[in-house]
Amino acid sequence: MRRGGNGGRAAPARRPWRLVGGLRTRLVVTFVVVALISAVTATALAYRDARTAVLQRTQNAAVNDLRERVGAVAADFDVPPDQQSLSRFAARVSDGLGGNIVVVRYQDLSAVSDSLADTASRIGVGLRAAVTTGKDAKFQRVRWRGDPYLVVGMPVTYADGDRRASGLEVYAISDLRAERDDTAALLDSVRTGIVPVVLLSAVLALLAAGTVLRPVRRLGRATRELAKGDLGSRVSVTGHDELADLARTFNESADALQASDAELREQEAKARRFVADVSHELRTPLAAMTMVATVLEEDADQLPPDAARAARTVGEETARLSRLVEDLMEISRFDAGAARLNAVETDLADTVRASLALRGWTDRVETELGADVRAVVDRRRIDVIVANLVGNALRHGAPPVTVTLTTDRAADGAWVVLSVADHGPGLPPGTEERVFDRFYKADAARTRGAADDSGQGSGLGTAIALENARLHGGTIAVADAPAGPGRGSGRGAVFTLRLPLRRTGEDTE
Repeated sequence: MRRGGNGGRAAPARRPWRLVGGLRTRLVVTFVVVALISAVTATALAYRDARTAVLQRTQNAAVNDLRERVGAVAADFDVPPDQQSLSRFAARVSDGLGGNIVVVRYQDLSAVSDSLADTASRIGVGLRAAVTTGKDAKFQRVRWRGDPYLVVGMPVTYADGDRRASGLEVYAISDLRAERDDTAALLDSVRTGIVPVVLLSAVLALLAAGTVLRPVRRLGRATRELAKGDLGSRVSVTGHDELADLARTFNESADALQASDAELREQEAKARRFVADVSHELRTPLAAMTMVATVLEEDADQLPPDAARAARTVGEETARLSRLVEDLMEISRFDAGAARLNAVETDLADTVRASLALRGWTDRVETELGADVRAVVDRRRIDVIVANLVGNALRHGAPPVTVTLTTDRAADGAWVVLSVADHGPGLPPGTEERVFDRFYKADAARTRGAADDSGQGSGLGTAIALENARLHGGTIAVADAPAGPGRGSGRGAVFTLRLPLRRTGEDTE
């Protein structure tokens, strides 16, 4: 059986909450944009309607005034006129219109109430044609030298009932600058009102965002606490809206998770107690069985061949069972947090040599041990780690097995690095993350688990080795050996133990 594992994965770092681009910013921007669009739209519509109403009122007043004034003056006017009478007619019409510029035309004659006024560029050809061919007043808005003017024109007809044209045309030019200023003032006042509207919308948006985001932030904070392991984290439920439903669902999920966690912890504790109790209870009968098996093995040479083989098999299996019980007891101590270090400063090269010599592996293992590699460790636990890793390599790999001891000074501190490499078939694909699992079997056809310091594995050896490494503040990693001389295409596996390089007097916690 090839090695079992327990690879942990670090949780992704939580990104800090940011205001920029957050929900609060989007809500405020949306409120402000909607308020701004509404204010601009209302301003444009108000300006358009106000301007139209003002101009319409001015146009109607100008047309009515001109019609009434022309009717009053034309009653005493004789046609055809001469230039002098035409000028008097224009002056009288202008006096009744508040001083507006009046132009009177009769065939080739024309008269202007203000002789200095430029009227030719303000009376358009289209308006003249409409007045000449029409029977009612016409008007046109024009711009002259950047200012707005209203030009109203009408033909003078005979008052005999059939509205025959007399050939006399009257045009009145009204100044619209006052109306322009009034509508511009209205526009300025409405535009000025946009600023407080936008500010008010921003304040309302902040209040609304706070109302919406406050429960969201509470829910996020409770979720982070739950992710950190605080299964008692809950959020208060207020109201009956969607956020309240979300908070209620979160609390129900947290309750279910807490209940499941409590149940799993209870089951795990029961399982650990069961393993510890069974292992403890097996020690006494196993001690008796071991004594009996020892006696049978000592007398095996005097027994018939079949009985001798059975006696030796009983001895081997009894020894294996004893080692399994000891391993289970050791795992139970790790699970219960009862394992402690008896750490002293130790020459690690001597410890590795002693471990190999104790098991008779000196001739089967090549060593490359650095001189004077000393660290504060528990010598017994280092012996267990070396025995399990080397025994595993010998059993499942192929010679030569090489043990290398070095030191490594990296950015994260000084480390002791112990590597165990073999030239075997290497790790089966996809087993690296499970290589330290308890009782894990990479080969389903095998009946034994990962190796330990015995001749046959208990299935807990590499798991115990990893726990001992972690107890020292270190770790064990496994990978396929890189390609090199004598390795073909990179066959074999390398187990690497890394331990903090601490000396006597340094902090070992």
